[in-house]
Amino acid sequence: MADHAPQQLSLRDYAEWVRRYDTLTPANLAALKVQVGELPSTPIISIAMPTYNANQAWLAEVIESVRQQVYPHWELCIADDASTDETIKAYLSEIAKSDERIKLVFRETNGHISAATNSALELATGEWVAFLDHDDIIPPHALAYMALAIAANPDAQMLYSDEDKIDENGKRSDPYFKSDWNPDLFYSHNMITHLALYRRDLIQQTGGLRDEYAGAQDYDLVLRVIEHIKPEQIVHVPFILYHWRAHAGSTATADLNIKPYAMLAGERALNAHFKRKGIAARAQFIGHGYRARYKLPDIQPLVSIIIPTRNAVGLVRTCIESIKARTIYKNYEIVLMDNGSDDPEALAYFAELAKEPNFMLIRDDSPFCYSAINNKAASKANGEVFCFLNNDIEVINPDWLNELVSHACRPGIGAVGARLLYPTGMLQHAGIILGIGGWAGHAHKGFSSLAHGYVGRATLISSFSAVTGACLAMQRKHFEAVGGFDEVNLRVACNDVDLCLKLTEIGLRNVYTPFASLYHHESATRGYEDTPEKKARFQKEVDYMWKRWPDMMARDPAYSPNLTLDHEDFSLAWPPRVRHSNA
Repeated sequence: MADHAPQQLSLRDYAEWVRRYDTLTPANLAALKVQVGELPSTPIISIAMPTYNANQAWLAEVIESVRQQVYPHWELCIADDASTDETIKAYLSEIAKSDERIKLVFRETNGHISAATNSALELATGEWVAFLDHDDIIPPHALAYMALAIAANPDAQMLYSDEDKIDENGKRSDPYFKSDWNPDLFYSHNMITHLALYRRDLIQQTGGLRDEYAGAQDYDLVLRVIEHIKPEQIVHVPFILYHWRAHAGSTATADLNIKPYAMLAGERALNAHFKRKGIAARAQFIGHGYRARYKLPDIQPLVSIIIPTRNAVGLVRTCIESIKARTIYKNYEIVLMDNGSDDPEALAYFAELAKEPNFMLIRDDSPFCYSAINNKAASKANGEVFCFLNNDIEVINPDWLNELVSHACRPGIGAVGARLLYPTGMLQHAGIILGIGGWAGHAHKGFSSLAHGYVGRATLISSFSAVTGACLAMQRKHFEAVGGFDEVNLRVACNDVDLCLKLTEIGLRNVYTPFASLYHHESATRGYEDTPEKKARFQKEVDYMWKRWPDMMARDPAYSPNLTLDHEDFSLAWPPRVRHSNA
């Protein structure tokens, strides 16, 4: 795992990061223009922009940002929503005359943002459609990067980029460097927003924007769009291609108290999506995003809670007694895998446990191999769902197992990980990020348990490439489909990450939920990798992971190449692992 050495540069230095890595020179833009000119196909991109009594300076700035695009094959479709400011109408009429690519319609009555946007869409003739607010800005390379991504992904139906905020003085801040398509995170907040492109026929098929979801009309649109396309047809372009104007009253200020109606509209849009898709779930606005509660199966599956140990009677007692005292899910068995215990007190306690109903004690005196121990326990367990649990785990919230099982039983879900806290209350695990510290790190490790983390990901449900085996739930059939833990190459470490990646290889995704919280007294029994022998074994296992999973280890799709691999805090990468075209 990565050390937490002080950084010379951090997110506070975003302006410097922009100067170094996100500023294209005239020479860069000229080279990009040549690259665009060599594209085999140059589809027209229609940009729909509603406006109403706009700040004329900002309106002029956003229009000029479109006119300065390196990619010339665009049309700007403007719908004025019955502005009462005659100077704005005159300005729009004049600007439309100056460029034939600018189309304009004046609505006779004010219909608000959805109706106005739909009026703008009626002007569109391009193969692709984008949306632009009348006070925001796109950089000159935005459409070129989208066009290059379209050419590289001919089956794409939707593309989206990263974004940041820009204030009244033009200062940029608060970047959102996104993961690749992450449906569970999208159900927690609208990670698409801007800049996004959609095939126009797809927008027509979904029926445009709907006024009944005002404030979350774009969220509702994407929820309907993804019902018609495959996940692999959604492409992430990992560059800042949109600047939200942050000012008093704008959604970009991120003050949810300004537009609470927007968040509640998003909740309704999510629940409508779940109903259309037949997903047994209910979304709830929780202040910084949404929580989707998934219904347990009508017949709740037997869960085998598999706990390996060697001695450690104090830890095991705390673990098992907390399970029994604080778990409201009833249909479970505990499988205690005793790997060579020789402490009389531990042996006596285990023997007493073995007398209890729904408890299985398995003795295995073979040399320690985490993978083999868990595989053996799984082969003897009775459950439809496995919950692998370290012996140094302590249950906190009573519905922890309900939460894990509700996700594990969802179609398409592989492993489910919990939020693990140190006894001090600091975060230990909120998902695993590949590549950190040379192989992998725990997201938000060391953060306060009260912290929402980067864009809320510490306290929102989202997909990760891997979750820790210290508390990992999954269906038995999935475990068996991938052959369980790797006993040959990963005897001690890295095996939980490998298991998760094998699940992604067969088309499943892994989920982190913060709504199952447990304490983790980490490495209290087996210790750390602190001897030459242990270090050599660990390095061998890390080397195997890079050999087995080179692409995933080098580029975690649940993380951003613009964020650091030196720390677990989602701070900026210096430099980023993705560079501008011709830069």
